Amino acid sequence: MANPTGFLEIERKLAADRDPAERLIDWLEVKSPMSEQATKDQASRCMDCGIPFCHSGDSSVAPRVAGCPINNLIPEWNDLVYRGRWQDAIDRLHKTNNFPEFTGRVCPAPCEDSCVLGINAPPVAIKNQEYNIIERAFKEGWVKANPPKTRTGKKVAVVGSGPAGLAAAAQLNSAGHKVTVYERADRIGGLLMYGIPNMKLQKEIVERRIDLMREEGIEFKTGVEVGKDISVTRLNDDYDALLIATGATVPRDLPVEGRQLEGVHFAMEFLGKNTKSLLDSNLEDGNYISAKDKHVVVIGGGDTGTDCVGTSLRHKCAQVTQLEIMPQPPEERASDNPWPEFKRTLKRDYGQDEAIAIQGEDPRRYLVMTQKLEGNEQGQVTAVHTVKIEWTKNASGQMVPQPVPGSEEVIKADLVLLAMGFLGPEAAIIDELGVEKDARSNAKAEYGEYATSAKGVFAAGDARRGQSLIVWAINEGRGAAQAIDTFLMGKSYLPR
Repeated sequence: MANPTGFLEIERKLAADRDPAERLIDWLEVKSPMSEQATKDQASRCMDCGIPFCHSGDSSVAPRVAGCPINNLIPEWNDLVYRGRWQDAIDRLHKTNNFPEFTGRVCPAPCEDSCVLGINAPPVAIKNQEYNIIERAFKEGWVKANPPKTRTGKKVAVVGSGPAGLAAAAQLNSAGHKVTVYERADRIGGLLMYGIPNMKLQKEIVERRIDLMREEGIEFKTGVEVGKDISVTRLNDDYDALLIATGATVPRDLPVEGRQLEGVHFAMEFLGKNTKSLLDSNLEDGNYISAKDKHVVVIGGGDTGTDCVGTSLRHKCAQVTQLEIMPQPPEERASDNPWPEFKRTLKRDYGQDEAIAIQGEDPRRYLVMTQKLEGNEQGQVTAVHTVKIEWTKNASGQMVPQPVPGSEEVIKADLVLLAMGFLGPEAAIIDELGVEKDARSNAKAEYGEYATSAKGVFAAGDARRGQSLIVWAINEGRGAAQAIDTFLMGKSYLPR
């Protein structure tokens, strides 16, 4: 620890967000890097805590207990930044994380919830540090393609180019295997490309990394839907190993009256089409779902819901409302949510900040359940009928929502976006391979092994564990790569 009193002398600070009035007229990232001195100052807050809980993410208890799922060496690279050894810092960061430019932007930073300093003070700004280290490294030209010196002659197919598939591909390629990544969309990146809006993760950042991976020898095939354009059993025959990394893309639906009305869409359809049109034509082709001048109701309170809020505001919607069936989280940790657990407290993301700036209030409404959707004679949605609820225990001891009499409300709506999470992966590929599924319809493969019931077939990421965080996807991709390497070579020297 370079500065033993830094945590006493320096206050936590983050890079300033761009002003909402400025950023709502474009699709550029909300955040920007901090200065070198400010980054060093924040690094000095990382204390000699003895046991750095921040990099001890444990899959057996996730997501309850926090910590970094990829075991980033946080105290080490903070110390190196404070000492001005930036190139060493990026080397340490890349030892555990293939894509710090992604996690430094969109990871919810469970590491910060388990920071020892966070017990009684604002925690170290770990995510902010990660972002600044990798952006400095790209600026200085330190991040370069590093193709393997020798090849093993083994071939691996990766189905899906999200963070899990990309992490596995990068690791397997570094071991000398020939890796081909199949993606059904027209661009590589999966969730990174079409699931996360540009203002959170500019697509030039994704393409910058993909270009490096191509230089390293990884082959990418876009516009190829495995199971439709090419048989997955053929892939399994043609390659020495196959990784299913398709994500959990089956959205949770809303089974209420009026669901079939025009103007009711899944969030990912709304977000994905918007990003594609933005990249193809700067939204000039009109091939997206526009929220302009519409009253938008977003059903779902997570990150995807927030992204719908931010996108709708950039379309210049008339009003946006976000409905959440769960209660509003407390401002501070509750007694049943002690450190170092993942902090279940009220958080305000960029979308809510923007809505407050434009509409004057937080768009979120808690403990609200949708009863039905109303439409006009043309079949277009016009309103959302809601009721306030209370969570009570039923006869089996399960918590269930109970409507509060007299709390019914009708909310005007021209566009309804369903952002209630995902149920699991699409079944076609898994079923064609004869892979067993678990109770949640995910590909059944034990954590740490990643091998499925089909020989030579592995699964990782959301397709194996269900909807999760980007940082867990990277963890899974790295773990699957190690398991595949062991399967192919008898042992593996790849790190987790």
